[in-house]
Amino acid sequence: MSDFIPLSIPNLSENELDYVIDAIKSGWISTSGGRIAEFEKKLARYLKVDKISAIQSGTAGLHLAMLLADVRNGDEVIVPTLTFIAAVNPVKYVGAEPIFMDCDNYLCLDVVKVAEFCEKECDFIDNQLINRSTKKHIKAIVAVHIFGNMVDMHMLTKLAYKYDLKIIEDATEALGSYYRETGEFAGTIGDFGIYSFNGNKIITTGGGGAITARDSKMVDRAQYLANQAKDDDIAFVHREIGYNYRITNLQAVIGIAQLEQLEKFIAIKEQNYDLYRAAGLNLLNFQGNIRSNKWFYSLVTDRKDELIKSLKENSIQSRPIWKLIHTLEPYKKCQSYKIEKAIEFWEKIVNIPCGIGLVEKDIRRIIGVIA
Repeated sequence: MSDFIPLSIPNLSENELDYVIDAIKSGWISTSGGRIAEFEKKLARYLKVDKISAIQSGTAGLHLAMLLADVRNGDEVIVPTLTFIAAVNPVKYVGAEPIFMDCDNYLCLDVVKVAEFCEKECDFIDNQLINRSTKKHIKAIVAVHIFGNMVDMHMLTKLAYKYDLKIIEDATEALGSYYRETGEFAGTIGDFGIYSFNGNKIITTGGGGAITARDSKMVDRAQYLANQAKDDDIAFVHREIGYNYRITNLQAVIGIAQLEQLEKFIAIKEQNYDLYRAAGLNLLNFQGNIRSNKWFYSLVTDRKDELIKSLKENSIQSRPIWKLIHTLEPYKKCQSYKIEKAIEFWEKIVNIPCGIGLVEKDIRRIIGVIA
């Protein structure tokens, strides 16, 4: 059997081990330690934002964003159906209900359909967008930047302003993607931006995430809630319900080492994507108006199941795109609006290996199996 080629695994080949050893020697390995603040400052500088709060996971960041956006029991939130379920579950965490929307040609939220839904299916009364069918207040939109592509944030921000909606950007797959014309990074345009450093992301801390916000006071508030809402470190005074959503110092030092290589990682992603495309593979395009991190590659095929099976038989890992969330058991009764293109992509997309550690020999072998 040939050597196994994974879908995507982290590249930990530079300063990660040295930084971890230093942290262990210092004794600061848990949720205290100066390297957490260092990681936050370096990430904020890269993204050109005032503040970042490093936290336990991207999911924790989305939960905090819901709370900070004042999404509560009985409210509604517009979400994409084509995404990982972690982008939607936090809506339920706070007792709200999702409204599922279709995707555009780049797998991201179809903002045109969102605008149509707001205009034709809702009423704007006393600065509140009210869903006619449920009579509930729609408070926010979750804009997920899929696979390194970006939602049309310029159109979405205008729409959100018109209907007084909060935008929660899920940039967990899009760290490093930005608009070429303005230089605005994914996760820095809406009211809140969320990042993930899970093991398969463009950079990793093993597990972890971060939250930023247009209003830096909201980042302070997120950090407070993530630290058990502790008002006094010595007397253990807590005036609110908080959460154990803190990142560890060990994770932070890995993040620092990974962040040092982020631009190199993106360059490798671009190079490997181009190798696949040069061989004639029908890969989904990335938008021309953004510099994408090209996190995941999507092969469009009418023979999805057959291809996944053939790759597996040749020790090559691949996967289908996520099952559409509005079809899953916990969400079948939720409202959805004109889901069309997402169904087509779900039927045809196979994600093929895209890890930083791929070399040209691996890619040639993958191309051969697909061909």
